[in-house]
Amino acid sequence: MTRIGLPVPPGFTITTEVCSYFYDHNRSYPTQLEAQVAAAMAKVEKSTGKRFGDQERPLLVSVRSGARDSMPGMMDTILNLGMNDEVVEIVAKKSKNARFAWDSYRRFLQMYGDVVMGVQKRPGEDHEPFEAVIEGLKDKRYGKHDFPDVRLTVADLKELVQRFKALINERTGKSFPQDPNEQLWGAIGAVFGSWMNDRAIVYRRKYGIPHEWGTAVNVQTMVFGNMGDTSATGVAFTRDPATGEKVFYGEYLINAQGEDVVAGVRTPHPIADLAKEMPAAHKGADERSRRPLNSTSRTCRTSNSRSRKIASTSCKRETANAPVMRRCASPWTWSAKN
Repeated sequence: MTRIGLPVPPGFTITTEVCSYFYDHNRSYPTQLEAQVAAAMAKVEKSTGKRFGDQERPLLVSVRSGARDSMPGMMDTILNLGMNDEVVEIVAKKSKNARFAWDSYRRFLQMYGDVVMGVQKRPGEDHEPFEAVIEGLKDKRYGKHDFPDVRLTVADLKELVQRFKALINERTGKSFPQDPNEQLWGAIGAVFGSWMNDRAIVYRRKYGIPHEWGTAVNVQTMVFGNMGDTSATGVAFTRDPATGEKVFYGEYLINAQGEDVVAGVRTPHPIADLAKEMPAAHKGADERSRRPLNSTSRTCRTSNSRSRKIASTSCKRETANAPVMRRCASPWTWSAKN
C-alpha cells in the first residue's frame, strides 16, 4: 500500500512466527525480540519526528492483530497507547484541544483496562464495568445514561479518567501503568493472547482457519479521528463486499475513533455521505481506492467475488530471519487538519 502512494502511518509488525513461539514456550518471547522491537520503534520515531514517552513530542501508537485470514472483531485492539498522566497534558497543550486529549486518554484507559488488565464483566453483572462508570456519570450530571459521548466536556472526561483508574485498581489490585514501554509489552501480550480467546477459536472452527497460523501484532503511529468536527474515521472497500460491485464502499463517523465504527457505539454513515460533509476527504479516499493494489495485498472474500479492502494489511518482510519488521497498514483514519 505504501508503494502505490497510500498514506500509511509508520509502523512495524511482529510476525506470526512470534505468536507460534509465544504459545510453544509458555507465553514467552524469543530472546532477540525486545531489542528488535526497540530498534523498530526507533525507526518509527525517526519517521515521525516524535519519541515514545517524550515530554515534548510524544509518540502514540495503536496495537492491533493481523491474522493471515481476516477475522473481524475476533481479536483485541488498543488505541492511543503511550498516553499517561503527563502525556495527556502535553497533547492537550500541543494540539490546543484539551477535549481531544482527555477523550483519547479515557478511551485508552478503557481499552487497556479491559483487554490487558482484565477489567471485564463479572458473573451476575449486566453491564461492562467501564460502560457502567460512564453511564453513572451521565446519569448524575445529565439525567440520562444515553447522553451522547461527543457532548461530554473536558471536566467530564477528566472525571472519567480518575474513575477508570480507580476501577482498574479496585478490580486488579494494580495501578494503571504510566510507563509507555510497559504499556506496549502489555498490549503485545494481550493481542497474542487474544488469538486463543473463545470467540476467535469458534470463528476459526467455523471458517476452517488453522489454529497454528497465529496472529501478527501491528504497532503503528496513531492518526486521530476524534479531534473534532474536522476529523473522522471509517472503514472502506474498493468493492461492495455483499454484491461484488466495483464501487467505493464503506462507513464512517465524524469525531470518533475506529472502535466506534466497529463496536456499534454510534451508527456510522455510508461513505457516499462523506462527499457532502467532507468533499475533499471523500475525493482523496475515492481516488486512492481506484489505484491497483500490489500482489502482497490481502483480499476480503465475498460470496461471489474477491473484494480488496483498503484497510487490509500489506506487508513485505524487511529482514530474512528476524521475527519483527514488516511494513504494515491499518484501518484508515484522517483529520482534515493533516
